[in-house]
Amino acid sequence: MARDGDLPTIFNPKRVRAPSVIITSEEVEADQGGSGDVERANGPPTPLSPRAPLTPQTSVSSAPPLTTQPSLQQAYSESATSSQDEERQLRDKRCPRSCCSKFAKKIYYGICVTLMLVASWVAVTHCIKHMYQQEYPPDHDVPQSADPSTYNFTSKFPSHLYNAPFFTAWFCTNWLILFYPLYLIVMLIHNKCKSAHDIVFDAFSDFKEKGFTFARFLSRCGLFCLLWVLSVFMYTYALRILLATDAVALFATNVSCIYLLSWVILHEQFVGVRIVAAILCDTGIALLAYMDGITGSSTLGGVVLAACAAAGFAIFKVLFRKVMGEVNSGQRALFFSILGTVNATLLWPVCLALYLTGSELLPAHRMPWLHLLLASVALLVFHLVYQFGNILTYNIFVSLGLITAVPVSAALDVILYGAQFAGMKLAGIILIAVGFFLVMFPDNWPDYIMRLLRWSRRRQRGQPGSGRNRDAMDYRTGYIRSHLRSPSGRVR
Repeated sequence: MARDGDLPTIFNPKRVRAPSVIITSEEVEADQGGSGDVERANGPPTPLSPRAPLTPQTSVSSAPPLTTQPSLQQAYSESATSSQDEERQLRDKRCPRSCCSKFAKKIYYGICVTLMLVASWVAVTHCIKHMYQQEYPPDHDVPQSADPSTYNFTSKFPSHLYNAPFFTAWFCTNWLILFYPLYLIVMLIHNKCKSAHDIVFDAFSDFKEKGFTFARFLSRCGLFCLLWVLSVFMYTYALRILLATDAVALFATNVSCIYLLSWVILHEQFVGVRIVAAILCDTGIALLAYMDGITGSSTLGGVVLAACAAAGFAIFKVLFRKVMGEVNSGQRALFFSILGTVNATLLWPVCLALYLTGSELLPAHRMPWLHLLLASVALLVFHLVYQFGNILTYNIFVSLGLITAVPVSAALDVILYGAQFAGMKLAGIILIAVGFFLVMFPDNWPDYIMRLLRWSRRRQRGQPGSGRNRDAMDYRTGYIRSHLRSPSGRVR
């Protein structure tokens, strides 16, 4: 007959019973020396002592217990605590509403990237504009034929101390040489296992795997260098004529040019709303071009130069993707450093020729080196963040830096120069901003609109007293209200 103590274990297998007997080796040896033929009264014989009689009171304090109830509970509580910690960590990573989630960090980094782009781009534009605004002091040593107003579209502006747009573009582009050294320093700090030689060798080997020889690579860099310097030259020359805000707004139209060229050259997906955005940007350019009339004004020439600078930057970006293909961060940094080296090596004779012929004025006795250095460093920071900002955050935050700089620059123009924004100028800037945001629309933007409409409909149906609660279910009877069936279930 089974004992009463065995019944709960048979019918409740999950129940764990703590043993009431502790077996030690000393007790086994002692029992083996005694009567081994006596059967146990408490159950079947054990492997250690086949016939050793044991009682619940038998215990030896010299050996630890085999299994105890507190140890089982402690192990279970520890495992439960560890599993709860893992679930909490996974929930924090997956929940987009958490302040420390991956999505939230990208948003924080995106805001910082946008602010850095705005600050650097506004600093570049206003430093160059300030150099042009400095009045030329009377000096009898300077020849009268060196009047900078005779080399512009119009003689409307007075004489200025600084009039060297190409030298400005060349000097600022030289600072691109620091692209790869800065990238190399960051990689050595981040990845201490690799040496500088291995990082440089990996960058060159990646270009070699794409089929680029040394001569072919340098020729491509030379063509991109000419396109880059020409775009920067047109932008700096436009600042000689236009306000800084007008130039910044016109340069922001490069996003529409990038989409049109990507659609034609890279065969990207056609999105109708982006075509509308390109039309709005062109309309804004036209309004800015004719805001001061046609005759007797240099505004038209300045707007054309700024728009061409934006188009040149768009051509540079699209052709880089077409010619170089998909490149990593090291290849991109190496390319820009080589571009700056080619600029410093090959284009200095052009600056010298323009200075000797009197086309550009570089007064050595009062050279604005401070503003020129600030503009160069700010331009380097802008392109560093613009090229590598997508590593930390989403691309939309990188693009927003261009259009966000417009109101900041406008505030500085109002404070520093007393500018007024009204009429065609204000309308043109607004149209460019609207076109910019339309270009930022995703490819599947109709899906987002449909989701928003469906969500609004569901929310309206869920409101009490709206009269459109047809899909609500009565959980007491299981009846779903329908126009096709009666409450009894028959077809109407």
